[in-house]
Amino acid sequence: MNATCILDARTVTHHFPGIGRYVVNLAQAMKALLAEGERLILLRDSASPSPWDLGALEGEKLRVIDVPIPPFSLRQQWVIPRLLHRFQASLYHSPYYLMPYRSGVPTVVTIYDFIPLLYPTYFSFLNRLIFRWATILALRVSAVAIVLSQATARDLRRFFAQYISRVEIIPAASDPRFRPQPAGEVERIRRKYAISEGYILYLGINKPHKNLTRLIEAWAQICKWRVASGKWQLIIAGAWDPRYPEPKQRAEELGLGDSVRFLGPVPEDDLPALYAGATLFVFPSLYEGFGLPVLEAMACGTPVACSNASSLPEVVGDAALTFDPADSSAIARAITRVLADAELRQVLRERGLAQAAGFSWERTAAKTLEVYRRAAGNKPT
Repeated sequence: MNATCILDARTVTHHFPGIGRYVVNLAQAMKALLAEGERLILLRDSASPSPWDLGALEGEKLRVIDVPIPPFSLRQQWVIPRLLHRFQASLYHSPYYLMPYRSGVPTVVTIYDFIPLLYPTYFSFLNRLIFRWATILALRVSAVAIVLSQATARDLRRFFAQYISRVEIIPAASDPRFRPQPAGEVERIRRKYAISEGYILYLGINKPHKNLTRLIEAWAQICKWRVASGKWQLIIAGAWDPRYPEPKQRAEELGLGDSVRFLGPVPEDDLPALYAGATLFVFPSLYEGFGLPVLEAMACGTPVACSNASSLPEVVGDAALTFDPADSSAIARAITRVLADAELRQVLRERGLAQAAGFSWERTAAKTLEVYRRAAGNKPT
């Protein structure tokens, strides 16, 4: 069988941290599983900075092609199809709904979530309109839509059932870098960021559906109960969108001072030790298409408390303490319970490591390659 599959990696940039991780790990794992006569080509946006080195993945069966056109550009509608024709592609996989809509070859798209439709007040009318119609176009031209969770599959059928050819649920996994860290590495990260020895960690962006304002209000309750007084810090790390200043404003209004720290973006190399050093990882999100940070935290041996919404119960199973994300008191009680109970922390740590081990990029890559082969009409013999 001779087949060239194109995985569009133009989202492997700082602008798409979650999708970037997905694409890099998927490509790395698929590279080792390609059969005789199969090869994988990655399209890289060479004009945009990236924290990942796609060139390091190149080998006999994997090639990287530079295409200095971002997924937002109208030019991709004719430039990418020409590339697919030039390389005699058997299949095109877009990990983003903004993509060329007449690729000329069998197409697969990965859909992560439906936040603009589920939380319309967070988005302008124009943004919602673009998301809806771009998603419809992506689904109409794709032979298969890959989603990462049953929750996202339900939402896909709810909003776009008439446009779906086939849905495949293929969960992601944590990067192999996320694992328990040596004490010295944890101490280095604590010193680098001036973090107290006992800290509770949130990692993610500050968009409204991440529910950080309620987390801040929950932390204020904990401080009032004196559970955290003089000992614990709440560390909020990750990209910061200046359009949503409410969490910082609420922390100031509540007079939380240094008990809350906003680190902003953290380099990829620092994340495993930042996770591993936390006494608890808390994730109060109202909606997640998959919720990779909770899996990364569990893989690092950190106890997790998270919301009981959308896909998160699928990801954590019985390995995390869950709470109602709409109730700041419920968030506070869950955090307090974990901080006060060393035995519970050990149980969550052990369960979390076992749960995270149940997800692997090798399995994700194998299932994705099955989708490629079927969609391209190249079933393995």
